[in-house]
Amino acid sequence: MQELKQFNEQRAEIYWWFSSLFSKELTQDDLIAYQTPAVRGFIQGLAENESLFASATRLLTALDKLQQREDAQLELSADFCDLFLTSDKHAALPYASLYLEENKLLNGAPAQKMTQIMLEHGIEVDKGFNEPADHLAIELDFIGNLIIRSNQLEKQAHLDAALNEQKLFIEQHLLSWIPQFSENCTQYDEFGFYSAVAELLVNFCEIDCLYLSDEK
Repeated sequence: MQELKQFNEQRAEIYWWFSSLFSKELTQDDLIAYQTPAVRGFIQGLAENESLFASATRLLTALDKLQQREDAQLELSADFCDLFLTSDKHAALPYASLYLEENKLLNGAPAQKMTQIMLEHGIEVDKGFNEPADHLAIELDFIGNLIIRSNQLEKQAHLDAALNEQKLFIEQHLLSWIPQFSENCTQYDEFGFYSAVAELLVNFCEIDCLYLSDEK
């Protein structure tokens, strides 16, 4: 069980890392950090998984290109704004409500459901992040918290139930819409950094569900 809990910590950190990338623009200090052996090594570690190899390698290639990009921080911030903050049709807005079929019947339902789930688990959104609860960064932060909380469980039956809950959340609240979100990123992100991140996220969620299925 201890090995499982250590692996859970790694899973949570990866989800939180993805959350940070979709919550705000990268600063100059962030870009410097992304070129360090520690961060590049982390991404290369993801690339060692066959299912993540292509998208992780794409992200490393984008990081290489960033070193040659003039005004890299400003340009990447512009990419972030154009993709995730505008109402332009050529964007990849990170809200579940925009992708789920059920939203056509009840506007805002995914955000309301996500708010209710967070209340039930006593998990709050960072007060400084003023976005609806169905924002991708919030959903990713939530699953990270859900994973860490499961590490407090001592009985195997309770842990199995928690892992199943995580699997259902990933399937219903992430994989139900992020593949289309990723396609939009690929279509509209000319430079390719955020499209690589989005593709890597989809691939990671898919293999995480397989892992959770095996652990049940």
